[in-house]
Amino acid sequence: MPVAIITGASKGLGRALAGALAARGWDLVLDARSAYAVKETEAVLAVHGTRVAALPGDVTDAAHRSELVAAARKLGGVDLVVNNASALGAEPLVRLEELPLDGLRRALEVNVVAALGLVQESLPLLRASRAGTVIAVSSDAAAEAYEAWGGYGASKAALDHLAAVLGEEEPGLRVWAVDPGDMATELYAAAVPDDDDPRPAPESVVPAFLRLLDERPASGRYGAPSLLEGWR
Repeated sequence: MPVAIITGASKGLGRALAGALAARGWDLVLDARSAYAVKETEAVLAVHGTRVAALPGDVTDAAHRSELVAAARKLGGVDLVVNNASALGAEPLVRLEELPLDGLRRALEVNVVAALGLVQESLPLLRASRAGTVIAVSSDAAAEAYEAWGGYGASKAALDHLAAVLGEEEPGLRVWAVDPGDMATELYAAAVPDDDDPRPAPESVVPAFLRLLDERPASGRYGAPSLLEGWR
C-alpha cells in the first residue's frame, strides 16, 4: 500500500485528507503537536483497516522529523509528503508594524524551514517510490496582498518558491503547491476571530487533492477552487 506522511493531521484539512487517503487504502504517518488529538485521529482512521503511525511532536524539531520518516520506512517507504502544518506568526493577525519578529520567525520555521527539512529527510524514499509526491499546502495570501496577512503570506510565498524549485530539481517527483482556498478551520478562526462569515468545511476541499493524486499533472502551483470546478 502507498504511504503518506501528513503534518498537522489532527484537525482541519490534514485530518480530512488523512481520512480520504485511509478510505483509499493508504498507510499513514501523522504528525500533530497534541498527543491526545493525533492519537484520537489514529483511532478514528483505524476503522478503515489502514496502518497508522501517529506521532506527536513539533515539526521544527529535526529529531521528530526523523521519527516521522523512520515510521514511514517501517510501513514500506514514502510515496507522499504533505506539508500541512502551519503557524500564523500572530494570533489574531496584525499589521506588519505590529508583527512580533519572534512570531515571524516561528511562521518561517514551521511553514518553510521545517517543510524543507522533512522533504530533505524523505527524499531518498520519495525517489525510490514509483509515484513520489510532495504537496505544500499554500494559501492565497502567498500571492495576494491582504492587510494583516503579511508575515503568514510571506512564509507561504517562500514555501511556494521552494516547491517550484524542488519540482525543477527533482523531475522524477511530482511537487505541487496547493492553495486550498477559504476553509472553516481553527487556524482561520485564530487568524481572524471576528469574521463570522460561513466558510466551506475542509472536507469539501479534499477532492481537489485527490484529483491531483489521480491525474498527476506536472509539478506546479494549483488552486483547489479551479480543480473543484472541473471535478466531475
